[in-house]
Amino acid sequence: MEEGSISNLIEPEPYLQTFSMVASLPVIIYPIFFASIILLLLSALISGSEVAFFSLSPKQLEVCKNSKTPNSVYIVRLLSKPKQLLATILILNNLVNVALVTLCTFATWEISGRENEQAVFILTIIVTAAIVFFGEIVPKIYATEKNLSFARFTSGLLFVASSVLKPFAWLLMTISERLENRFQHTGYDVSMNELKQVVDMTATGNKDRELLKGIVSFGTKTVKQIMRARMDITAFDIEEDFHQLMDKVNKCAFSRIPIYNETIDKIDGILYVKELLPFIDRDESFEWQQLITKPTFFVPETKKIDELLRDFQQKRVHMAIVVDEYGGTSGLITMEDIIEEIVGEINDEFDDDEGIEFKRLDKNLFTFEGKTSLNDLCKVIKVDPAIFEDAKGDSESIGGLLLELFSRIPNSGETCDFKNFRFTVVSVDKKRIKTVRVLIRDQVGVNKTNP
Repeated sequence: MEEGSISNLIEPEPYLQTFSMVASLPVIIYPIFFASIILLLLSALISGSEVAFFSLSPKQLEVCKNSKTPNSVYIVRLLSKPKQLLATILILNNLVNVALVTLCTFATWEISGRENEQAVFILTIIVTAAIVFFGEIVPKIYATEKNLSFARFTSGLLFVASSVLKPFAWLLMTISERLENRFQHTGYDVSMNELKQVVDMTATGNKDRELLKGIVSFGTKTVKQIMRARMDITAFDIEEDFHQLMDKVNKCAFSRIPIYNETIDKIDGILYVKELLPFIDRDESFEWQQLITKPTFFVPETKKIDELLRDFQQKRVHMAIVVDEYGGTSGLITMEDIIEEIVGEINDEFDDDEGIEFKRLDKNLFTFEGKTSLNDLCKVIKVDPAIFEDAKGDSESIGGLLLELFSRIPNSGETCDFKNFRFTVVSVDKKRIKTVRVLIRDQVGVNKTNP
């Protein structure tokens, strides 16, 4: 017989060596191994249940309420006390993870000895990785996709655990509530630009994005930014006779009209056109002034539009006269103006198709009236109104912006550059800038979507 054959007979086969090593392990290791697998599965179920329960939609909860199966009943009962449910999940998950680490550490000590620190360190890394991957990441990903099925599968376990761990959950909730009350945060220091960036990243579709931007910036806008300027107000003199009044009412097509005495700085009230309907056949001597019975609602220029909206709702009015610091009439604002800041332009049968008076001459070239508000300009060219904040001063119109930039009344044909824009004065009179051409020289920070 050859020498190699003899050595093969003397040395045991590899599988025999493995068998002998397994057979030499302490008997207690086997139940510990199976217990560790069960604890890891429990950890996965508990972690996934947190995502599953708290991601259920109102429609899914309604399905559970209408179902008579035990699992659905458990889900409804558990979610009726969400804080207790969350505390139960956290306590149970930590108990399972601690038990898993303890068993694995004990098993390592039995195999390699209590003085083998290197083995314990390696085991800690392996168990931590297993808990993170198999006990956290994988079940939460699955629970996100199958939240209702996952919640039903774990509802019985959590219902029992909620009853058993109720004292500990109550203690945890009490401590957390006291800490929350003691270190209560009054707000988050988040700028408006950061909120708008979040909207840009999360909103799908231009309409959704504009709606969310309107909501985000709603509480920061003042009455002066969106009001109709003094020179654009349609108002009637209280001294006019009935025929003159009716002629003007038929031409203006407004349902509410301010009435002034001598000058527009002295608004006596608001005339509701519907009040005139029973008297349309009267002669010119009819005293229509007696129909002005409701008091005028005056607001300052600096009032926030969200506060004004609440005032409109409480006072049940739809129009307010805006006054400046000296008490003179500065402009006019309606409920419709405020709502348009969220939902966009609301056009009726009397409005122009465009809503905002402008002409698009080319892809990046527009013509606006000087009285057009900067807010409307930004809506048309799709930019953040804050881009003009540093230059506009107290002005809220394109003409006012150019007066700030020129520091004088410019002549027709003069141009002025500001950031990515070139403004050209098309027409002007002695008092104001009438028409402005706006060129967007590049598209940095400008949405390319057509208005």
